Amino acid sequence: MRWHRRRRRERADQTASEADQSTADADQTASDVDQSASDRDQSLADLDQRSSDRDQATADRELAAHSPDQTAQHDYEASRAERGEGTLERRATRAARAQVASERDQAARRRDETARKRDRTAEERDHAAEELDHEAERLARELGQTDDRTAAALEAAAIARGRAANVRGRAAADRERAAADREAAARDREQHQRELEHAELDELTGAYRRGLGAVALGNEIERAKRSGTGLVLAYVDVDNLKTVNDRHGHAAGDALLRDVVSALRSRLRPYDPLVRWGGDEFLCAISETELEDARGRVDEVRRLLAETQPSASISVGLAALRRGDTVEALIGRADESLLGARATAGS
Repeated sequence: MRWHRRRRRERADQTASEADQSTADADQTASDVDQSASDRDQSLADLDQRSSDRDQATADRELAAHSPDQTAQHDYEASRAERGEGTLERRATRAARAQVASERDQAARRRDETARKRDRTAEERDHAAEELDHEAERLARELGQTDDRTAAALEAAAIARGRAANVRGRAAADRERAAADREAAARDREQHQRELEHAELDELTGAYRRGLGAVALGNEIERAKRSGTGLVLAYVDVDNLKTVNDRHGHAAGDALLRDVVSALRSRLRPYDPLVRWGGDEFLCAISETELEDARGRVDEVRRLLAETQPSASISVGLAALRRGDTVEALIGRADESLLGARATAGS
């Protein structure tokens, strides 16, 4: 019986050792990913600085070129074109840095999960060590003295418990480091997001403009594919906007658009992109969700609008992300769903 218990403990310890090695490998992988993302972010930051310097240089040339001279006018036009290229380059760089920040945040989450696994392994080892210690103490009581066999058992128990304590300490340190990494990555992402939003938000509604909005939607789609989580795209049309404009004026129409966006945002998470795709059309990427949950959120938006703006209504088409989807394909299916919703409502 004792032999069987010892064998079970040995197997448990071996399993814990293998699990510890697996979590250590996973932690190293996550650490490597984070370092790679950090290096990429630094490169993109350098590129952003060069773009800013280039933008400033072209602005200086524009200022110097303000004269009636034909050559100066040519230089002025060339400088404006170069400045435009620099602006586009900076926008693309900032979008890329936002993506890198998102990747670093995901790497930090993986490291945190690895730390939790390591902590569970430590607890299993500690439990096995306690069992070994209890058995050694029981043997000592039975024998009435501490012979070589009991001493060896006590020493083995002490070693096992010490090893478990060390593993638990490493797990706690890993978890603390992962939490710090995640906070840093989240701060980076928020900062880049603010920079992007400052330059690329629709003035009326605060939603993304179409250009950068397409980039934000693409980033969410790629993130969902990498993480294997669900994503639903909502194609939202504000009903009767033209009628409101014609009957009550454009100020009323603008207020209607703002109310709709406010209702949508109240049922979205802060990182779910909301894009003004057309005059009265919006796209929402709802991450980590499935169609049924997305329908529930849309129903909540409708109820909220009915309470705050009784004359407002929306038509919505939903499309769940499929493997291999592009932004265009997903938007196309959501648009088809919207057309179907309109047809059903009109029948």
